[in-house]
Amino acid sequence: MRCLKKLKIILLFSLILCIFISYKIQNNYRIPVKDNLAGVVVDYKIDGSKLTLEIKAKNRYIANYYFKTKLEKEDLSKKVKLGYYVKLKGSFKNPSVNRNFNLFNYKNYLKSKKIYYIFDIDNIEISKKETLKFNLKNTILARIEKSKNADYLKLFILGENDLDSNIKDSYRTNGISHLFAISGMHITLFTTFLLFLLNKKAKNKVFNFIVVCLFLYVYMFLVNYTPSVIRASSFFMILNVKKFLKLPFSNLELIVFLLLLLLIYNPFYIYNIGFIYSFTISITLIYFSNNLKNKNYFKTLFMTSLISFLISLPINIQNNFEVNLLTPLINLIFVPFISFVVFPLSLINFIFPPIDQIYGGVLNILEFVSLSISNIKFLNIILCNVSIYIFIFYYLFIIFVIRKITFKKLFILIIILIIHSNIKYLNNYPIVTMIDVGQGDSILIELPHNKGNILVDTGGIVSYNNELWQMRKNKYSIANSTTIPYLKSIGVKRIDYLILTHGDFDHLGEAINLINNFKVKYVLFNSGYDNDNELIIKELLDERNIKYKSIDKYNLKIDNYPFKFLNKKNTDNENEDSLVFEVKLNDYKLLFMGDAGKVTEEKLVDEYNISNVDILKVGHHGSKNSSSDNFIKVIKPKYAIISAGVNNRFNHPNVETIDILKKYKSKIYVTNELGMIRMTLKNKIEVKTVLGR
Repeated sequence: MRCLKKLKIILLFSLILCIFISYKIQNNYRIPVKDNLAGVVVDYKIDGSKLTLEIKAKNRYIANYYFKTKLEKEDLSKKVKLGYYVKLKGSFKNPSVNRNFNLFNYKNYLKSKKIYYIFDIDNIEISKKETLKFNLKNTILARIEKSKNADYLKLFILGENDLDSNIKDSYRTNGISHLFAISGMHITLFTTFLLFLLNKKAKNKVFNFIVVCLFLYVYMFLVNYTPSVIRASSFFMILNVKKFLKLPFSNLELIVFLLLLLLIYNPFYIYNIGFIYSFTISITLIYFSNNLKNKNYFKTLFMTSLISFLISLPINIQNNFEVNLLTPLINLIFVPFISFVVFPLSLINFIFPPIDQIYGGVLNILEFVSLSISNIKFLNIILCNVSIYIFIFYYLFIIFVIRKITFKKLFILIIILIIHSNIKYLNNYPIVTMIDVGQGDSILIELPHNKGNILVDTGGIVSYNNELWQMRKNKYSIANSTTIPYLKSIGVKRIDYLILTHGDFDHLGEAINLINNFKVKYVLFNSGYDNDNELIIKELLDERNIKYKSIDKYNLKIDNYPFKFLNKKNTDNENEDSLVFEVKLNDYKLLFMGDAGKVTEEKLVDEYNISNVDILKVGHHGSKNSSSDNFIKVIKPKYAIISAGVNNRFNHPNVETIDILKKYKSKIYVTNELGMIRMTLKNKIEVKTVLGR
């Protein structure tokens, strides 16, 4: 017995050492210098004008191509198939990293798939080269595409989530997204059904087990080796091997052993949210298995859901920054409905397409109920990003304190969550954050002790593609992907003042999304003529009974902090009519210029005694039309912050503007070089950026 324990300890340390070595090896890949790539298409997606290929050559790569015409899109759409061989001309590049604090890191996600570089395609040649496995998957995809409910069939059969973004958000808000990821539940249903059929035909259990393993191997390929499916399938195999060989290992030891083996294969699985959820919840349910022994189905389901909710809470916080306290109860509705109705109907609909309409009706019920519940917001709490130390403390609390779940312990946990939800009240200093929204502006001002959140502009991507064939299925939104998650990640629940400096789309294009997701108390517009963007926003504000005002010169106090709006009305030029304002925060003087240029700068110099500005939000993304030599000479900004998109078509910021700022010794921070810029106004200004100093 002692020898067995020693063996387990030696094995554990050996595996951990292997993970470390594997991590070092896989983290040292160098970008290829060649201009070509050839390999097999293992996955692909066509969305609007963009073709994305996943290529398997010596390594795996993501390759992107933008269709030039509608005819080219139609032609290539017919030619591209899984398993086909492609020759590509173009260039390699590094995947984009996270440009804002706390948010999704695409580069790490690709690493979890053993993809380290992206290839931008200039030219593409396709030739047929299929194997039996790819032919099978192409046949399945072709059959699915004929269905009116193809999105859900792809989801439940192949694990490809291409649902409408609003529906996905409702599932996420309700805490039931895990039910739509192929994992243990699906594998259990598959293997149980297959073993039932095989055992009726043949009594040789080992032979039947081998047949099921072969099926699982093929299925792992069909779902593109999703980590959660690898976990569920491999664990099924390991448990049966243990049973046949009567191995002296507990289920908990076996699943930890499997975890370590997979991390040796790819240490970057740790960045895959499906992998994290799958193993965390599985290990926990095995650990708490004694708590789940109950003959009552719904009581067992509730306890399983409650334990899963508790153990995945920190993971949810780090990824969604929001939890629904009703999730364990919501699962009582959705788990049996999806497990025993929706998922089986998906398989039946795939085999027997005439029930498509019935299946669609069931899906409509599913979506309606999910959307209705997600609109009940009173038990949704926003929880900001937490440190690794709180993670460790939480899991120690769960393992040792809450092993036996009681109402009292749950009540204590809820109190802790409520305290954490209001952690912004502990902020002692003003914070100014220039969010990286690409070629646009969005700046958050946080007043101390949560006395006010002021958002200056929202960003917004200007679309130059107007034809239908170029439009993406789910239109990309800066607010949904960046601004909203970031605000939640720092605990922002409301926006006290939304200041829209002027009517250009790159400054207010995401206002509607923000108004729909946060309680907005007051909105300030500039004083010129309202364009279509502003009229649409004002119509929504009227519907929501949100106060708003169009201003030029105006004085405002927010928690005794004076905001002085300086610009006069200018109806001839939208940029020059930008709301320009000065604010003093913790004895620091800040000047925000919107898109105002040299004309407005001259007026400000003539009319106001502005000097010794501590932080200047540079006008018009640092274009040559702003920040004149005389203006910068007069205001002498110590810090200059500029929002500009990477490789933007306007070449902002302009070299002349940068030279002028350097001439007067301003410390310059630009989002296209440094990502998000976060300035904490303590006795000394502390500057943090995502990518730089």
